[in-house]
Amino acid sequence: MFGLFSLFGCTPAVDGALRAVGIHPMLVPDAVKITITRMQKRNGAGRDAETFYRDAAELLGYCMLGQELFIESNSAFAADRVEERIEVAIDVGDSGDAQLILLALHSGLMAEEVAERFDLDDAGDFPDGLIRD
Repeated sequence: MFGLFSLFGCTPAVDGALRAVGIHPMLVPDAVKITITRMQKRNGAGRDAETFYRDAAELLGYCMLGQELFIESNSAFAADRVEERIEVAIDVGDSGDAQLILLALHSGLMAEEVAERFDLDDAGDFPDGLIRD
């Protein structure tokens, strides 16, 4: 499996970032991890890769776990910070956070509680074409 990750440029840093927020890496499809890695390479200019992965994992972790479980694994402060990021992403539309939210929606990782809370049951909340190859 490690050979597959090296073919697509996925690093163990993604798995480590996911573990740090309370998500077992095996719960996240390889395609999602590869997409996050590609996003870092495309959009992470000027940011440390580790910081990018941590921020992406926090947002994805919140989307997967929901507020209560995320707080148990992290903190109320971290949950508040992620919730603010989600609200800004919905308002702005075309941002890296919006892309991550769409990734969670389209990959089936979004917790129903989060989708309902932020009215994300329809990807129409965001402009078309945010996730690019």
